[in-house]
Order: sequence, then structure tokens, then C-alpha cells
Amino acid sequence: MKTFFLIVLTCMLCGAAPGARAQQETAWVQIEAVRTLALAQERVQAYARALPDLAGFRTSAGWYAIALGPYTRATAESELRALRGDGLIPSDSYIATSGQYQQQFWPEGGSSLAAAPKPGPSANQNVGLQQQTAPQPDAQPATPATPRAAPDQTPAEARASERSLLPQDRQEVQEALQWEGHYQGAIDGAFGPGTRNAMASWQTAQGHDATGVLTTGQRAALIKGYRDAFAGLGLASVRDDAAGIEMILPTGKVDYARTEAPFVHYDSTDDDGVRVLLISQSGNEATLFGLYDIMQTLEIVPLSGFRERKGRSFVLTGQSARLHSYTFAQLADGAVKGFTMIWKPGDEKVMQRVVQTMRNSFTPIPGIVLPDTATTSEGADQQIDLLAGLELRRPERSRSGFYVDDGGSVLTTTDVLAQCSRLTIGEEVEADVSAQDESLGLALLKPRETIAPIAVAEFRPDAPRLNTEVALAGFSYEDALSLPVLTYGKLADVRGLGGEDFVDRLDLSALPGDIGGPVFDQTGSVLGMLRASEDGARQLPPDVSFSVDVPAIAGFLDGAGVSPRASERMAQLAPEDLTTLASDVTVRISCWN
Repeated sequence: MKTFFLIVLTCMLCGAAPGARAQQETAWVQIEAVRTLALAQERVQAYARALPDLAGFRTSAGWYAIALGPYTRATAESELRALRGDGLIPSDSYIATSGQYQQQFWPEGGSSLAAAPKPGPSANQNVGLQQQTAPQPDAQPATPATPRAAPDQTPAEARASERSLLPQDRQEVQEALQWEGHYQGAIDGAFGPGTRNAMASWQTAQGHDATGVLTTGQRAALIKGYRDAFAGLGLASVRDDAAGIEMILPTGKVDYARTEAPFVHYDSTDDDGVRVLLISQSGNEATLFGLYDIMQTLEIVPLSGFRERKGRSFVLTGQSARLHSYTFAQLADGAVKGFTMIWKPGDEKVMQRVVQTMRNSFTPIPGIVLPDTATTSEGADQQIDLLAGLELRRPERSRSGFYVDDGGSVLTTTDVLAQCSRLTIGEEVEADVSAQDESLGLALLKPRETIAPIAVAEFRPDAPRLNTEVALAGFSYEDALSLPVLTYGKLADVRGLGGEDFVDRLDLSALPGDIGGPVFDQTGSVLGMLRASEDGARQLPPDVSFSVDVPAIAGFLDGAGVSPRASERMAQLAPEDLTTLASDVTVRISCWN
């Protein structure tokens, strides 16, 4: 009887052993475990494109695990080594068993725990051979599927080729994916889920299977497209020992031309119009802020664009239909150093990347700075509209005007207003037309920012006598001078040549820049505003001018909500005092396009 029980027990063990061994041999490569189901679902989808055999389970400890399998133990160990080596899974991934997992949450409704473990590569190959059957000669050929381009490598071969990449090669893959708009992460050469998703996204866009692992051919096509975009730019590191700056420049487009402090000019070598300025000058925070203001007066910095000034650096961008530019400067070691990149509108994507590359590579060399008088240009051009060889931005035209209230409102002419896309009081304070009268030729400008005038026009309350000496204040030479010019003459008549009763005729020779300027008597009281000559076939003598009289001006200002200030002046002013008053009251009106 004892022998009988031993035999039965042995048979029971024999029957149970294969199943038990199978359960023990079932293994998983666990790659991640998180606390919440929502995060687990997010993470498993991030891995899914790059990794086959993926599943998600709730563990007995209440975590949510992401694992690959089921495998035999040998296959799991092989996959763990290969995937960790390829950087496809975290380095702390490990081998787990089915007994550690409970309910499956991904794929939803899956039953991976009951599936047979996948054997190693050699077993897979044998299974494939056993399933092959000889073709049946009498069988009808199947309808061919839609042809699809075969990948140049299997996933395993793609992973193997990827494993041989150097760190800089892996970073270039990320840069190329970023360039194509598929990757937003750090350029660190680590092919984590973000990079894998980017690879899969690029593969989908190119019509490939979204495996998340680029084949050698796919990688070559990606990199070629990225490099071709910059072909001809010749991006290379340049050390300028005069400016004390080292950085990457587009050497295929620019070459050193000259040095005119505080700039080193690298001019364009072809018709693309790319230019670079290196900025180098000794100074402090005041120097930096002064440069910030000066740069905005240059033609190379169009008015439209981003502006940012911080305590020790600034950025200026400018965009117009003719050119774009980017300027960066910083204060360090008692010197202001930076650069400006100028280019014609075109492929903004390429140029913005070039600018970013230049900014990232910008390296000031301590102890080296341009001397204030540095120049390599013999007989350097000393035109007033040039600054260190750069053209200053100038208005299309300028006229005159004068303050009429303490808020900075300016009375000026309607002449040329229709030709201006932008108006400024001086060159910086933008202004808007708040009222105008075309028949009188009067316009009232309101500044967009607060102005506190030193003096405001005071209008003569009574009618002047004929032949009274008058002085016209105006910017006769438009923007060539920073202060108005006084032109002397006489009051010839209190009406126009056609009998107009709102104008005075002056025996005075004026220039177009004077139009809109105030006409003073000898006490400094305003008698009127110089009016533009009417277009016509008649050519008047050069010493005949006209001004809008005080009653007409007063009516216009009242209608615009401005109360004109009446003059109580009685004593005649000395010429130098009249000049000072005229400078305080009169302003240049600049017309920009």
C-alpha cells in the first residue's frame, strides 16, 4: 500500500511539474511603477510607440507597473540587457515575475498574465521554420497587398546601429527632430520617452512605421534634411582678438570688413545681405543703457520688434519689409560686448536658428576690448547721418510745431500729414492727430506719453501793426539741427493776397522745414503759425510767406478743447532771450514711413 501511494504521488508530481515550471519561468521586464492610474496610463502610452510587448498591471502593493513580456527567463534577461544598452528603458529596470502582478489595466481587457511566455531568439527561429510549408502548385495566387516600402533595417538592427552612435551624434538627432518640429525637450543625447515619441512622430509624418527607433536610412534622411537647411552658411567658431569675442558666425555669408569703434563689421559676401556686427567697448551700466538707446536710432534696427532691457543686458529685434535684425549686448568685467545679426526677410526658421546658435556660443574674452578710437578705415566717413559706419534712421521729412498747453499738445501744420505712417515730436515721442482743419492748415497733436514743456506759447491778444518786426522759429533744415532757427522779417499785411482775413502776409523768406513754426513779435508773443504755400501755377517771390492769425488759431484750439494762453508781455526781448524762448516753445515734428 505504501508503494502504491508513492507511485500515485510521483505520477501527480510528474503531471504537475510542466505547469509549475512554466509558471516559474514566466518573466517580465519591469520598466516603471507609479502611484496613480492616470499617470500610469500616460506613461505607458509614452513607451508604447517604441516598445512592443508592453503591458500594465496593478501590483499587490497598490502600485501600477509597466512591464514588457511575458518572456522566458532567458529572453527577459536578454531583452533587459539589450533595451537598457540602447537607452530605450530606464537603467533601473529589472526582472519581475507574474506573481507580482494582479489586474491588467493596459491594454484594456488584456490577458497577458495567462499568455505563454515568449521563447528566446533561437526558439523563435525554429518555430518560424516549422511553420513554413511548401507552395502548392495548383493553388490560385493570392491577391497581392498594396506594396509598401520595406524598412532598410529590422527593429533589432535599428537598435543595434543606434547603439553605436556617439554622444554628439545622438544630440544631432535630437536637434534635427527639434528642427522638424517633433521634439521640444533638452538636447542631451538621452533617448528617453520624449525623444522616442518624437522619432515616432517624424516616422509617421514621413510615412514609415512608427516604431520610435530610427533605422540607419531614416536617421540619415533626417540629418540630411537638417544639414541641408544650413548648407552654405558655413557656421564656424570665430575668435576676434580685437573685439575680445569668440562665437559661431555664418562664415559662408560674411567676412571681416573693418573696425569702427564700438563695432567690428563683418559684411556680406554675396547677395543674401547677411551682416554681423561685433560690439565691444569699455563702460558701465550707463554705457549699456546708452547703447540700447543709440541702437534704436539705427536703420539696422527697424522700429517694429521685441525690446527687452535688463540690469546688465538687453535684446533688440527689428522687422521691416526690407530687413530683419537681432541685437544682444551684456555688461561684464567693465566692458559692454554683444553682437548684431542683420538679414533680408526670407527663411525665418533658418535665420532664427542661426541667431540662437550665435547667442548660445557668444563668449566674451576678459581683458580685451576695442579702444574708443579704434578704426581701420582711412578717411572714415564723417557724415552726420552715420554712426561708426552705420546709417542713422532719419524721418522722411520734418516740419515745425509749438507747445500750446502744459500737457504737451502741439500746434502744427496739416502739410504732409497724409504722407506719414507715424508722427513724432522730436524723434522719440510718438504723437497722434487729435484735431485738424484743412482749410486753415492747422493740426493739433497729442503726445502718447507725458511731456512737461519748459514753456508754452502765449498769444498776442490784439492786432499787430503793419511793418511790425517778426521772428519765425522753425527747423529750417529739418532734422539737420537739434534747435530751431530764427528767421527775421516784417508783417506786410493782415490779410492774404486774395483778401483772406484769417492769414497775415509776411515779408520773410522761409523754408519747408519752417512750416508749422510760431511767428513771434519782439516781446515774445505769438502772432501766428507759418502756413504752407498753396499749390498753384503762380510762383511767388521767395520773401513772401503767410501765417494763420491768432483769432483763427484761437477758434481752432477752443474747438479742440485747448484754451490758448493770452500774452501779457509788454517789454521787448533781447535777441538772445527771444532765441531761448523760441527753443523752449518750438519742436520738430518728424514724419516717418
